[in-house]
Amino acid sequence: MVSLLLVAGVLVAVFVGFNIGGSSTGVAFGPAVGSRLTRKTTAAALFVGFAFLGAWTVGRNVIATMSSSIVPAAQFTPAASVAVLFFTGLSLLVSNLYGVPASTSMTAVGAIVGLGLASGTLNQALMFVIVSAWIVAPLLSFAVGIVIGRYIYPYLDRYVAFTKFDLHFIQLDRSGTIPRPHLNQNASPQDVVGSLSVIIIACYMAFSAGASNAANAVAPLVGSGGSLTVNQGVLLAVAAFGLGSFTIARRTLETVGDDITELPILASLIVSVVGGTVITILSYLGIPASLAVSTTSTIIGLGWGRASRAATLAELATPTPEPAAVDMEVATGALAASRAEDVPTGPTIGDIARHEEPGEKPAELPDVPEVGEKGPADLDKKSLFDPAAAKRIATMWVLTPSLAVSASYPVFLFLL
Repeated sequence: MVSLLLVAGVLVAVFVGFNIGGSSTGVAFGPAVGSRLTRKTTAAALFVGFAFLGAWTVGRNVIATMSSSIVPAAQFTPAASVAVLFFTGLSLLVSNLYGVPASTSMTAVGAIVGLGLASGTLNQALMFVIVSAWIVAPLLSFAVGIVIGRYIYPYLDRYVAFTKFDLHFIQLDRSGTIPRPHLNQNASPQDVVGSLSVIIIACYMAFSAGASNAANAVAPLVGSGGSLTVNQGVLLAVAAFGLGSFTIARRTLETVGDDITELPILASLIVSVVGGTVITILSYLGIPASLAVSTTSTIIGLGWGRASRAATLAELATPTPEPAAVDMEVATGALAASRAEDVPTGPTIGDIARHEEPGEKPAELPDVPEVGEKGPADLDKKSLFDPAAAKRIATMWVLTPSLAVSASYPVFLFLL
């Protein structure tokens, strides 16, 4: 029976890792693939390599926390391990059904908390630290997004350009016996620097994903009476990531319509750097946290900061009558409207994926208006930040781990 449960646990872990690899590859390398800087196979290989690096180094700390610190490792019986992984996989299903970036990490911890409450072994002091980090991390990401959107993004948007290549950035010369790589002939020095930035940041995002997500797939098995060592757990998690990266991620990379695809490439890179850095720091500290939550918080903050630029801080602090509320979705693509109407910004990831041609830039760009000045491309903050949508997303972030605790608690009472 124990061996069958272990096999079941490994299969569920692979399922969880498979889905994580499929979704995370699209988030990390969507800009690079959409801009034709890398091919899908190359993106998958780079994701697996850097996710392995993140899991093998920083990710060990998160695995240690989830496998033995929240509850003692002895509590992870084979049956309990399968149950925790089941609830983690269920969170992926809920997230996909509702189209909201619910946190796999938070749900996995919620299931472990249910185990700790049922067995009376929950480390309450550690959980206080983890929950505090869950509150601080999205707020920090949101705040950084506001500052960048309000004070820095307009200048970056003016001077930093990303190019759509009709052919891939790296070409292969097959005229000889051995194919030789060379740069796209249409690439300028500015294109080279910008393109390398996109790829480097994508690899950094993959590192963060591996560091934070490996524990979600294998921590219960590592804690389950030595069923897997940490090294074996990392290898199993990354192998499952790779399975998803080379299969279902191909569709993820082609999908147009998700929030990230409607961001300009510049905005998506800012989101990746901020969200990835927050999660890498938390992973180093051994705190399981959600990359999706941090990146989405940064998107909301970036849009709000961008929309608030036309008002001074004093004006923002002064309450003003609000117009009648209208139904409106979060329009992250409106970040692309940060210049005057006749001055198009760089292509969004969705534009490139849909093979839409961006407008040509004029020879001279208008000056960026100072903070508080109403420029030619004034934006209503509601076009970039929808409080109702943000409330819905925040509700799901709270609801999914809470459901994991409430659903797993009676299950573990029965199993124990």
